[in-house]
Amino acid sequence: MDALLTAFLAAAMAEFGDKTQLLVIALAAHYARPVSILAGVFVAALLSASIAAVGGAFVHDLVTPRAISLLVALALVFAGISGLFRFAPPKIGTRARAGVFLAAASGAFFLEFGDRTQFLTGALAAQYGSFALTAIGAAAGVTAASVPAAFLGERLPATVPLRGIRIGLSILLLGVGLIVAILASRLV
Repeated sequence: MDALLTAFLAAAMAEFGDKTQLLVIALAAHYARPVSILAGVFVAALLSASIAAVGGAFVHDLVTPRAISLLVALALVFAGISGLFRFAPPKIGTRARAGVFLAAASGAFFLEFGDRTQFLTGALAAQYGSFALTAIGAAAGVTAASVPAAFLGERLPATVPLRGIRIGLSILLLGVGLIVAILASRLV
């Protein structure tokens, strides 16, 4: 259960104000079908998180717990630092022929592939050794971070201070990553 909750929280914090949330804002403004958009994001996030979790579960048995803790610290620091940079919202052209679900799923998958959330998911799967719970938790976290964007669309940036929240969460991830690194390297 720790893997599920930790992956959920880490993914939700890493995704707030990130590229996937910006994609969801653009799709919601263009299509106004939040449930289909969120379903597409969840499928994409589950696939992306599953790939990362398989890699993490594989690493779990190959390296020492201390090295895995350092991997988690590195993933948290990376997520924190990369969250300090702003991403431009994607431009949505004409309506997708395949529908809003496929547009959301394919767009979110390509944005998530190699992203900080995928790195965090792999590191947490290595930490806990639980492929399924980590993948489900991370996918749920990505989707949860997308809910306000799907329902508010273009009104979200005017309603919520995305930049401030993104920077605050990035600093939090960075701080937790540094604490985990210090504890893993046994400096304290």
